[in-house]
Formats: sequence, structure tokens, C-alpha cells
Amino acid sequence: MDVVHSVGSFRQALEGFRADGATVGLVPTMGALHAGHESLMIRAAAECDVVAVTIFVNPLQFGDPCDLDHYPRTLADDLERCASLGVGVVFAPSVTEMYPDWPEPPSTRVSVRAEAAHWEGASRPGHFEGVATVVAKLFSIAGRSRAYFGEKDFQQLAVVRRMAADLGFPIEVVGCPTVRDLDGLALSSRNARLSADERRAATVLWRALETARVAVASGERRPAAVEALIASVVAGEPTVSLDYGAVVDADDLSVPALLDGHRPLRLIIAADVGPVRLIDNARVEVALRGTPRQLASGLVGAASGR
Repeated sequence: MDVVHSVGSFRQALEGFRADGATVGLVPTMGALHAGHESLMIRAAAECDVVAVTIFVNPLQFGDPCDLDHYPRTLADDLERCASLGVGVVFAPSVTEMYPDWPEPPSTRVSVRAEAAHWEGASRPGHFEGVATVVAKLFSIAGRSRAYFGEKDFQQLAVVRRMAADLGFPIEVVGCPTVRDLDGLALSSRNARLSADERRAATVLWRALETARVAVASGERRPAAVEALIASVVAGEPTVSLDYGAVVDADDLSVPALLDGHRPLRLIIAADVGPVRLIDNARVEVALRGTPRQLASGLVGAASGR
């Protein structure tokens, strides 16, 4: 496994692989790798000839300097994980390699409007601009490839897909399922910062999503009622402070007027658990009932008052 630290070396390595006829699977990360990241590498290895991993804690996407300072950095362990999974090359640049004028931010930024406007975008101003900017730079360096992202950061995945499509990168963006611990907590590099009590309390995010999923599957059609249900579950953990919990259109993250099942839906949640912000999401299915004519006209649900 090659470990490179310069933009030029990484670009040259991937161009060399493609010149030899190999396909490239790109896995962008901020390090502190865990089984969720490993699942992305395994998927990339199954679908591509060479796996390229990037490890870079991107300061542009941190609004709080303390959050940036406390983000875990475990490069030696990360490289061991990558090597054990047969990764071909790791790109681990310094901040000044990615942003030569740092601490002056780059003059050129990438902004995605609709998909980044709400939820995490509203709670963390500038976050998705930082994400889109660094991912656009990584895509530009990497060239033609398939890029693998976890669905745990569902809004980020939507932002990256929109950015890649709008800017015409020769990149296929692949979303991969969230990996969870046995108690349901989504794996995250931030989990390492939780105390034992906070780690236990954090499972309320998944319990809230599951409760909401069952309610929708059982016939609840009112987005506001789903939101209230998520909030009521989280309220049972006094150490957890809910930012938002909602059911949204999976494509544009807007809140539908009615959960009629005509478009894919996603449950999303964000909360502070002690000093740590955690996010999660889950797919939700609406069980359609009624005749084909009723379903086509949207009368089901309206007739029931739900």
C-alpha cells in the first residue's frame, strides 16, 4: 500500500492505475476509521480494481474551533486498517497541501443550495460549503472513479450527489448502508468522545427513528405527528438535547404535506449527547392501502383524515 501526502503524487498514482486499465474506487474520509468506513472500502474493493482512501480532517466544515480541535486523529491505526483491507493507496495531506494559503481560507468555495439549506445546513452554517469544497477538490484530483459515502450522513450524501452532477465530475457517487452497533447506535468517529453514560443515552436516536418508522408503517400519515413522536421519545433521555427529528422527502429533504407513499421518504434526526453532536437517519416505507384508482388520485389518507 502506498501512502502519499501531496496532491501531485495522489493524482499521478490514480492516473497510473487507470492507464493500466484498472478501475478506481475512492473512499473519502476524515480518519478515525471504524467498521463503517471499512464497509465502504470492502464495497469499493468488490466493485473496483483499486481502492484509494483519503484521510483529511477538513477545517472548512467545522464552525466551532473546539469541535475541530477535539476531532479524533488516529492516522497510524487508520493506515493499519487500510493495509489490512488491501487498499492500494492512501492520500493523507496536510492542511496546507489542500489549502496552500491556510489559515486564510481558499477564495473559491463550492455552495450547494437546495439540499444544503435546511437541517444540518441551518444548524451548522457553512458546514456543507466546507464539505462541498473539499469533496470537489478531491474529485478533481482523483479523476474518473466511483466514490463511496455512507448513508449515515444522508444529507451530506445528497449534497455531494448534487454537486457532482451539477459540476459534471466524472464520478459515480455510491451510497452505502449505515453500519450500527448491536444496540442500534450508528457507528461514528464522534462516538469515541462519549462517556459510558452518554454512550448508553445516545441509543435513543435509533429508538426514536424505529418508533417513528413503525408508526408510519402502521398508518401514520401526518409529518407533524411523526416529528412530535420523535421528540417525545428523545425527551425520555434528559441528557440528550434534540435539534431536529423529521420525516422528509429522500430526494430533496423537504417535508411533504402528506406521507402518501408516492415518493421515497427518510427519517432524520440530530441531537447533542453531552458535548457531542450526533446524527442518524432511517429509510421508512409507507404501506399503501386502497384501490389502484384511489392510490393514483391520492384519496387514501385524505379520506381517513390522516
